[in-house]
Amino acid sequence: MRFLLDTNILIPLEDSHIPLEANLADFIRLSNENGHQLVYHPASEKDLERDSNSVRRQQTLNRLRQYTRLDPGPDCPWNDETTTENDRVDNQILYALECGAAHALVTEDHAIHRKAKRRNLGDRVFYIQTAETWLRQLHDRVSITLPNIEEVSLYTLTPCLGSQFFDSLRNGYPQFDSWFSRKSKEGTKAWVYWASPNNLGAICIFDRQIDQTITSEGLRLPGSSLKLCTFKVETEFRGRKIGELFLKAAFRFATFNRLEHIFIHGDVDTHRFLFDLLDDFGFTRIGSHVGSGNRDAVYLKKHPLLPPTSNALAFPYLKEFYPHFRRDTKIQKFIVPIRPTFHEIFFPDYEHPAAHQNLLFRQPNSAGNAIKLAYLCNAQISQIEPGSIMLFYRSVDHRAVTSLAVVESYESTQDASKIAQVVSRRTVYSLSDIEKIAQKPTKVMLFRHVKHLKYPVDREWMLNQNLIDGNIQTIRQITDQIFEKIYEYGER
Repeated sequence: MRFLLDTNILIPLEDSHIPLEANLADFIRLSNENGHQLVYHPASEKDLERDSNSVRRQQTLNRLRQYTRLDPGPDCPWNDETTTENDRVDNQILYALECGAAHALVTEDHAIHRKAKRRNLGDRVFYIQTAETWLRQLHDRVSITLPNIEEVSLYTLTPCLGSQFFDSLRNGYPQFDSWFSRKSKEGTKAWVYWASPNNLGAICIFDRQIDQTITSEGLRLPGSSLKLCTFKVETEFRGRKIGELFLKAAFRFATFNRLEHIFIHGDVDTHRFLFDLLDDFGFTRIGSHVGSGNRDAVYLKKHPLLPPTSNALAFPYLKEFYPHFRRDTKIQKFIVPIRPTFHEIFFPDYEHPAAHQNLLFRQPNSAGNAIKLAYLCNAQISQIEPGSIMLFYRSVDHRAVTSLAVVESYESTQDASKIAQVVSRRTVYSLSDIEKIAQKPTKVMLFRHVKHLKYPVDREWMLNQNLIDGNIQTIRQITDQIFEKIYEYGER
């Protein structure tokens, strides 16, 4: 896009004695980073020529050359003999906008904003803050912060390139080093898991791409999408759910940055563990990669901004469109109490003003890396259907609903060995914990964590709204109406 800058924007840009406001600095940065053109009207030169400080005047006029100067264009028909010099310049700039010289005008001049509204140009004239917010929504990337992984600029990993970690990547792609160098210069980022300081245990290099053709069959993804360029977890760390943690980061990055597709390509035979994981989270094979001689398969995950309409059952819907989930009246809803110690292990990325790490669990626990988790209890409730919604209620300290999950499966048993087998790959419970719980009929619930509510919904508010009565000490089913009130309050 092309932005026309008014004189009062140009002066702070060109006068080094005037510090740039944060909004203006961000607007200029976002414009430069994303290829938007900044232009000025020749009428602004007349404004600047009236500066009584001759040295500053000449310096400012000289610096204007770094921006594109518009052709003078037609004279403004709104000007006449009675128009003041200031108004004449303002009108000429605004008329150029009306004639289509730029997509938008950026100015702090209130009079120009009033004139623009009178001439039906108000939606194309922006204050600095509004213009900066607009570009931020269009382009600025929201970084993802999760426990156990770090988002870094790719170039910062250059000292690690000589390690054995990257040997398998070079074996599969001999041009890896030159590709890495090129991507580093482009500002590409990565999520990394450190085995120890300066020693990589896993990496996911990712890139935001626009209007990409991603298969040799010619499939093109419109708009912005997220490409997972490189995805590697060292064998010794595969039991720690780092792959799921990378996918959690990818889903959140795509959600916060409004990206509607996530894709990856690779050799399915060589990386069967990765592609099994991708399949389990709704990625589908849609063709072959353009630059691999049809050797690499391309896997695509649809990530729509809004919940799609679908006839799929509740859990298959979640798998296909995660993090969207069905919440219609056919879906069961429950509140599930969870003690702080287990809450901190299940949801280590949950943030609350009063949150703290329980000293009993100071050692890292890989269960919190996962999206797929397991919950055990001795509740009396008989049946919970796959696809049901679980609102986790952190008891004892916060006493609030914090997080939402969707049930994958649910069964009742008192066989400790069977429970251990069912939850073995997603549990936070030790065998002794399981044996203790299994002394009574035990409910085994496998679920997928979907999100944390924006705001915790505390017990006092729910009591005051007559949504609950008494303490929440066991799983309880709630009505659609109660769920909607809690959910809407938590997402307000």
